[in-house]
Amino acid sequence: MIRATIFLFAAAALLARAPAGPQPQMNRVRADLKYLTSEKLAGRVSLAPQADMAAHYIADQFEKAGLKPGNGKSYLQPFRMIAYTPDIGSQMLVVTREGVTRHITPPSFSGRFYRNVDVRGEVVFAGYGISAPEYGYDDYTGTNVKGKIVVIFDHEPQEDDPKSIFHGTGHTLHAGRWMKVEDARRHGAVAVLIGPDSLHHQQERPNPKRPPLRAGAPPQSLDDPGQIPVFSISQATMADLVEPLHISPIDLERSIDAKLKPASALLADTKLEIRSRNKEHHRGTSLNVAGLWEGSDPTLKTETVMLTAHYDHLGIQNGHLYPGANDNASGTVAVMELARLFAESGVHPKRSILFVVFGSEEQLMMGSFYYTFHPLRPLATTRAVLNLDMIGRNEAHIQQDEGGLQIPADTSNLINLVGSFYSPGLQSDLFAANRGVGLVLDTKYDADHTLNALFRCDHLPFLIAHVPAVWLFAGFHPGYHEPSDTMDLLNYPKIAKVISLAYDTATMIANTETPPRFDVAGE
Repeated sequence: MIRATIFLFAAAALLARAPAGPQPQMNRVRADLKYLTSEKLAGRVSLAPQADMAAHYIADQFEKAGLKPGNGKSYLQPFRMIAYTPDIGSQMLVVTREGVTRHITPPSFSGRFYRNVDVRGEVVFAGYGISAPEYGYDDYTGTNVKGKIVVIFDHEPQEDDPKSIFHGTGHTLHAGRWMKVEDARRHGAVAVLIGPDSLHHQQERPNPKRPPLRAGAPPQSLDDPGQIPVFSISQATMADLVEPLHISPIDLERSIDAKLKPASALLADTKLEIRSRNKEHHRGTSLNVAGLWEGSDPTLKTETVMLTAHYDHLGIQNGHLYPGANDNASGTVAVMELARLFAESGVHPKRSILFVVFGSEEQLMMGSFYYTFHPLRPLATTRAVLNLDMIGRNEAHIQQDEGGLQIPADTSNLINLVGSFYSPGLQSDLFAANRGVGLVLDTKYDADHTLNALFRCDHLPFLIAHVPAVWLFAGFHPGYHEPSDTMDLLNYPKIAKVISLAYDTATMIANTETPPRFDVAGE
């Protein structure tokens, strides 16, 4: 199993060669960036007219480049979304035990769900809420949660143990909320309450010297009636709920971590009611943009290599424009330039290249999740996904990592590969292609559990679908999700190198006899 090793590669002079593909034209890249970050596009927030303008601009560039429409006769893949405004004052967790009823309100019980919620039921503590047969671990073994509310810990066992059966100090897909909620739903649960991982969790600390203008995306969701509600609970609420087990939450965690055996149990004489209302709902349509550069081999052209990014950002909030130059106009313009370079080369590799720029990524990757639920080309024959997001700044510490992440002093030439431990072959292809590009490639985020990078970008839905996927990521930086994310701060030589790396890697995979494979256990 690949452990916490950090791979760094700087092209040595003896190995250096010119990139195999054509060189990006940075005047076009700058022009695209100028438009996408302009006041006219107002931060490209999902479901706003300006987001549609960005999508149509990208589609127009794909058509001008000479790509075929990726969705039948259209370059657009629409999907339905619901925007909503939570009524925090309505949120309540009602606990009834041995005839005594208590009411728990925010912040001890918090979250949001796109539908109004009124769920009642018995309660099951289900450990970390993980079903991971590839690691021989299942919190649901011998436990019936059908029709019940599930209470679980965040993250996964042995998270800070380099010898963990999961992935050492890194995360596996099972540590993420999407997998936890899906496992609970699949086992018949009607709602999920997630408590903090007291042994390992780190909270972002406020900085009184510089209150940030950091913003989050407005609440939106896919209109999917199959979803079940999920809310967060505090450590004190967790202790309250598991009281019938006669053990504290932290001792429960220690026991599970030590034995790697589930401690799941029905919480005796306990019933819960979850209440939550929304002030308003607004239905709308978001757009993915897709263009196809068809392969040349009669058999292999049905297989796909994907080059992806997302175009949406945070809009205008409290009078401040969030231009999102790095997040993620940088990746968007790179994918547009890659489309032009492939088309201008006139060379069709054996497999097809599908260029997709997703909408609604800031709403927890709704565009890419929708794509994996409704793929334009079969996922079973999608050989690799190279996702470009935040590729244009130099990495530096932010508050959330509390200085714990090891970041080199000079990151002006550094790109992180996130999620590549699930496909060693894809990682090897990227390192091989990089010999002609000369970036520093770093896999440190695959060994880190403080910043949750594995779960924060559009590569995630593809990994969940067992498609080899990697996020090419220049790293977090001060100004992330703030109005100061402007195009004048971008590192243009780095963007050019990432475009070359993506071109060379995609070409290599599109032509190879042995494309990368997904490894469910990251071995």
